[in-house]
Amino acid sequence: MCSVAISCGTQNKVSYTPTIDKIQARGTLLVGTTGDYRPLSYKDPETGEYWGFGIDVAGEIAGSLGVSVSYVPTSWPTLSADVQNPELFDFAIGGITITDARLATMDMSEGYLCNGKTILCRKEDADKYQSLKDLNRPDVRVMVNPGGLNEKFARDNLPDCTLIIYEKNEEIPTKIAEGEADVMITEITEAPWYVQNDTRLAAPLLEKPFTRGQIGVLMRKGQDDLLKKVNEKIRGLKSSGELKELHEKYGLIYGY
Repeated sequence: MCSVAISCGTQNKVSYTPTIDKIQARGTLLVGTTGDYRPLSYKDPETGEYWGFGIDVAGEIAGSLGVSVSYVPTSWPTLSADVQNPELFDFAIGGITITDARLATMDMSEGYLCNGKTILCRKEDADKYQSLKDLNRPDVRVMVNPGGLNEKFARDNLPDCTLIIYEKNEEIPTKIAEGEADVMITEITEAPWYVQNDTRLAAPLLEKPFTRGQIGVLMRKGQDDLLKKVNEKIRGLKSSGELKELHEKYGLIYGY
């Protein structure tokens, strides 16, 4: 089947190739994921296996295409570049927020999970941190992972805090609990898991996130057939109640 050039408004033309044909011929859906974002995408360091909400959704999408799924490591600093490299994977999934900046150069599916910026802190400090003003002080050590929206949020909204950049997102909650920093900027999709699994932690603003948004599947432009199929599957998971069951499985908020 021939490729067709399609126009994207005033953007440069994008070469459209039937991605699903390629995936089915390959027999495997290649999915980029960071593996550092419990409970959405996490790679178990002992087994090498991936698990999480996004991993389950990717498996459902692969099943709808009649293929297996294979996970390809990516990172928050390299995510955009990796997504746009057709040699790496077909799409990326995990805690990826739908934003205008991403939509300007890439495609995103419909949202399948509500999210919003919130914080983790030590349980004994929960009453101290009730607003951005409480966080935006030099004596408050705020820790974030590099290259993603958590770092951007901290730099945009907390210019006076003591900002600490730490490479491994999945280790930051423990760093907070052990007193190496005071606050982690995170999402309402991530915070509940850590609170449930570490009694030293609290998420005092879980019901009052600083931002509100949706998490979706991220892919390079020119994969219209795949984007359509992914959206159809997400709608199907919503209408069948399976998506709500996944929220319950991982203890996540279903809607705001």
